[in-house]
Amino acid sequence: MVACLLALNANAALFDDDEARKAILDLRQKVEASQQRSSEDLRRVSDENAQLRRSVLDLSNQIETLRNDMAVLRGQNEQLTRGISDIQRNQKDLTQGVDERLRKFEPAKVTVDGKEFVAELVEKQQFEAALATLRTGDFAAAQTSFVAFTKRYPQSGYKSSALFWLGNAQYALRDYREAMVNFRTLVAAEPDHLRAPEALLSMANCQVELKDVKSARQTWASLVKAYPQSEAATVAKERLAKLK
Repeated sequence: MVACLLALNANAALFDDDEARKAILDLRQKVEASQQRSSEDLRRVSDENAQLRRSVLDLSNQIETLRNDMAVLRGQNEQLTRGISDIQRNQKDLTQGVDERLRKFEPAKVTVDGKEFVAELVEKQQFEAALATLRTGDFAAAQTSFVAFTKRYPQSGYKSSALFWLGNAQYALRDYREAMVNFRTLVAAEPDHLRAPEALLSMANCQVELKDVKSARQTWASLVKAYPQSEAATVAKERLAKLK
């Protein structure tokens, strides 16, 4: 009986040991499987992290490249802006320069002997050159210049002044008859001209030089009557008084 009990106990212990070993093996297999899965998960996570780091690095490189490109574009834009500004400034300067040069050739208002009118640049220059020649005492050259001027600009606002100075040049050259013609033409064309009284006085002087005192007396009388307040009329009165 005791032997049977011992045999039963031995079998029960054996059975317990087998169950325990089986449980341990099962647990070991589960642990190993879990470890394997963890290792695989860790490797997968590591791979994913590595891929993510590469992606982040690529993105960082792309951002840096974009920054560099933007810097280049910004520099090019600034350079282009400066270039456009330079072109616009140069164009403005060129336009102003052209306008200024054109204005020099455009007709402009001038005032000569109290008369205001519009004259071309060349017209003004030629009149002033002829007058400057007269003032140097070169009466022959001045006569040539004024004759050429009146022919070239027959409608010029300078014409009466040109005739006056032409007559003076001819008077100095003792060409009294031609001088008289120009003085008379001035007075007939513009009796209100500032030089008209002087032209009459100079015409009387030519008549005196030609020994035509009678005509000179008539010219002085006309001068006094037409321009009584002028300085030329004062001179004419004095000369008329000397002839009485």
